[in-house]
Amino acid sequence: MVKIRMRRTGCTNHATYRIVAADERSPRDGKFLEILGWYDTQIKDDNFKLDLARVDYWLSKGAKPSTTVASLIRRAKNPSLKPHHAVKAKKAEAKKEA
Repeated sequence: MVKIRMRRTGCTNHATYRIVAADERSPRDGKFLEILGWYDTQIKDDNFKLDLARVDYWLSKGAKPSTTVASLIRRAKNPSLKPHHAVKAKKAEAKKEA
């Protein structure tokens, strides 16, 4: 079975990730089938890029995305969506004000 997941790259204390299609038996940073995009945790806005055509292809073949990749796919398909942590912070601010 194929999984769409993140492969860690970058250096110590600056993790960046490649979003890849890989066999579920391969290790996290091991062999992969195709690079589908990237994700950088250090950048505030536009911190990822996905090739949605290829993601849709792999999903049609039965690939299962990880939870983080699934949220990135949702954000790529609907750019008005905020990241999950931004929504939590906004709710916390509203609770403080009340």
